[in-house]
Amino acid sequence: MSSFLFSCRIDDPWLIDCRKAWLLSLLKQINANRWESFWSRADDQEESVHGSLEEIPVLPSQPGSRQCSQTAGEDPEEEDLKLDERNDILAVADWGQKLSFYQLSGKQIGKDRVLNFDPCCVSYFTKGEYILLGGSDKQVSLFTKDGVRLGTIGEQSSWVWTCKVKPDSNYVEKRLQCLSFSGVKEREWLMESLIRYIKVIGGPPGREGLLVGLKNGQILKIFVDNVFAIVLLKQSTAVRCLDMSASRNKLAVVDENDTCLVYDIHTKELLFQEPNANSVAWNTQCEDMLCFSGGGYLNIKASNFPVHQQKLQGFVVGYNGSKIFCLHVFSMSAVEVPQSAPMYQYLERKMFKEAYQIACLGVTDTDWRELAMEALEGLEFETAKKAFTRVRDLRYLELISSIEERKKHGENNNELFLADVYAYQGKFHEAAKLYKRSGHENLALDMYSDLRMFDYAKDFLASGDPKDTKLLIKKQADWAKNINEPKAAVEMYLSAGEHMKAIEISGDHGWVDMLIEIARKLDKAEREPLLKCAFYFKKLDNPGYAAETYMKVGDLKALVHLHVETHRWEEAFALSEKHPEFKDDVYVPYAQWLAENDRFEEAQKAFHKAGRQSEAVRVLEQLTHNAVVESRFNDAAYYYWMLSMQCLDIAQENDQQKTEMLQKFHHFQRLAEIYHVYHSIQRYTEEPFSFHLPETLFNISRFLLHSLTKETPLGISKVNTLFALAKQSKALGAYKLARHAYEKLQGLQIPARFQKSIELGSLTVRSKPFHDSEELVPLCYRCSTNNPLLNNLGNVCINCRQPFVFSASSYEVLHLVEFYLEDGITDEEAVALIDLEAPRLNKRENKWKEMMSDNAQSLRLDDSTDIIEDDDPFTAKLSFEQGGSEFVPVIVNRAVLQSMSRRDVLIKRWPKPLRWQYYRSLLPDASITMCPSCFQMFHTEDYELLVLQHNCCPFCRRRIDESNQ
Repeated sequence: MSSFLFSCRIDDPWLIDCRKAWLLSLLKQINANRWESFWSRADDQEESVHGSLEEIPVLPSQPGSRQCSQTAGEDPEEEDLKLDERNDILAVADWGQKLSFYQLSGKQIGKDRVLNFDPCCVSYFTKGEYILLGGSDKQVSLFTKDGVRLGTIGEQSSWVWTCKVKPDSNYVEKRLQCLSFSGVKEREWLMESLIRYIKVIGGPPGREGLLVGLKNGQILKIFVDNVFAIVLLKQSTAVRCLDMSASRNKLAVVDENDTCLVYDIHTKELLFQEPNANSVAWNTQCEDMLCFSGGGYLNIKASNFPVHQQKLQGFVVGYNGSKIFCLHVFSMSAVEVPQSAPMYQYLERKMFKEAYQIACLGVTDTDWRELAMEALEGLEFETAKKAFTRVRDLRYLELISSIEERKKHGENNNELFLADVYAYQGKFHEAAKLYKRSGHENLALDMYSDLRMFDYAKDFLASGDPKDTKLLIKKQADWAKNINEPKAAVEMYLSAGEHMKAIEISGDHGWVDMLIEIARKLDKAEREPLLKCAFYFKKLDNPGYAAETYMKVGDLKALVHLHVETHRWEEAFALSEKHPEFKDDVYVPYAQWLAENDRFEEAQKAFHKAGRQSEAVRVLEQLTHNAVVESRFNDAAYYYWMLSMQCLDIAQENDQQKTEMLQKFHHFQRLAEIYHVYHSIQRYTEEPFSFHLPETLFNISRFLLHSLTKETPLGISKVNTLFALAKQSKALGAYKLARHAYEKLQGLQIPARFQKSIELGSLTVRSKPFHDSEELVPLCYRCSTNNPLLNNLGNVCINCRQPFVFSASSYEVLHLVEFYLEDGITDEEAVALIDLEAPRLNKRENKWKEMMSDNAQSLRLDDSTDIIEDDDPFTAKLSFEQGGSEFVPVIVNRAVLQSMSRRDVLIKRWPKPLRWQYYRSLLPDASITMCPSCFQMFHTEDYELLVLQHNCCPFCRRRIDESNQ
């Protein structure tokens, strides 16, 4: 705003400020003027707009005016104008009862608006949005900025000659309206006086509350869902600012005298007042704390304590915790204010709980620790615990926890509690005085002893009490130990009777001589110190002294463990012979030691001797798994055979696990055979040369493929098996089987090293005849049926279902038929009947007849069944019903057994609970050898060769010297 005055008279207009004036000469009489860039109107109805101190006439004379009677002080023709400040539009109202609008260039905007009255005054309203007009109709009317009449603002009893709008006053200050977000007025309140301040105090949705301060000093509470305002209180001075506390129990008001007054809402009592305030706000988190601003200072007041000040410009609009929100000009800022000052005000009055509430609003760690210490010394343990939790001081939290536990158990001596507090704070002499005053001198003695202040501790010793003296010596020994004087500590401990601690120090420092001296001086009844000496003797590798100590104590079990731990097995065995109850304590660790040193057979025997079958099985299972993972399949077969025999032993000893163990026995026997066979396949595919004949590899591959009909064990590769079978089948003339093997390989994932060989073999085999060599076809010795090389039923005859018996080296089908005993015949009786070997008539010469002629010699065989049955009763038992799908075993009676020759029968003499297995050789001239340990069968020549090579059975590794014993 500038300090200029614009004045007009008939002969000239002029401008003046406080120092100079400018005169502008015009040729016409001036009737009206305005400040908008400044404007003037002459008596010939010509208007001018001046942008500066120059005269710039831009508007033509106003047409259509009419003459009126002239009175004193009136122009003969009246015309009012107003310039829109924002858009530079000039509004002209004349006594032609018209309203016109012009641009500054003189161009009229729109058409003239008819008024139907003589206008006397015109004024823009609310920054050019509306126009006020008054005149001969005795009222003030509201028009839009385009000249459309909206309504009447006010009515008078005579002409309205002038009307002005108060700046920024487009509302009624006594009326409060509630509008919805869609602009609909929902409720309205009319106040007695002007509204000076409104504060939103919140509430549930749809029921929010307001505080309203009026100019007459009245303070109202209004709810948006209630048309009635509630009068809280009325004071004599006008309200400038107000706020309500968080619990709505107190009201702070700033009046027009810049005084902050605080009232109790319920009693209307003035609690206190503070000067120099222009705005006020309660802390939303603390009931008794408020802040107010004024005079460039921020004032914080807690309860009835003095005000704490700090410099701050602006108006306080909010106070939350330690943050104060201030409005300075147009900037809102949040100021972080530490609450240390009000907290210390509460601490001075020992108001610990209130101080804690203030501290929660925001203080430093130092302030928290000060609050915790003050509360602890004031025995306000709950507040102290919360404060120490804030600073994470576990020492004092443990102290408070122990005091609370003692209070729960009925202890209520506050002097004793305070003494503990002083001791924790390092005020030892004050703590000792309180201990003595409360009658707990022993606690002072303990405190000084722990602090190594032995001179002060002696002041609290009872007169000549040996117990306390001994305790003090013990603590001195502890101190000597801690300051690295172990020799002195040992002597002190021995003089105080603390043998255990003396032994521990001597043992930790390796003083064997000191230990044996102590052990020999101790009485054998002092068991614990002697055992501690023995422990250190073992630790220091002196088993002789340890044994001497155990013998002195009489602890034979510990002596056994000593021999076991030091691997002095001979002494351990001798002790277990004298005391059989320690048998398990000796043989089980011995077996484990043997297993760790790869002496598994000896370990197994040791486990057997100790009666620990499950441990033996567990060790063997682990060894077997490792062998399979490491591709040592021959070892895996051997371990599986050992496992099967172990399960058989368990089944023999434990009837409850008999069924389970027998199932495991058969399972492990099968796995042992599979891995034993696969060992040869794996060596053939991995090594460049093979020591097996092609026929042997061919038979092994077929046997293994027939054994893998259900599942494939870990480590067994079907690709290797089929690859070996295909190669050997092609080499031996079994082209049909070779083609089948190559086709099977196409459906498997083939290693890259076999890919080329398999593709080439698959192509070349198609050039061969699609049949197998008859020499390779296996024969069933029971029914004389030729079986296919690849049998869907497995290793059994497709005709009679008789299981084949294979040689464990070449895996050819042996000329053996298994038979079973008739019910009621025991194994012992069967063997006795076979050993009888009744004489049989030789009828062979009656079965054939030779015929001689000049050109030929012929032999006629008589194949009469009756004669065969009469000759060999077992041969008659081989017959079965043709066409059946079930296996019909060969069952013999006593007569058949008696007719058999001992050299034609092989018996697998399984231990209990298994039954013996009987096999009859159908070609007695072909010798077969059976291992007496694993009961695997071989051609005698093959077995002898393998024994010469390995000096043991190739399957169970039973050594020849064992069989000779």
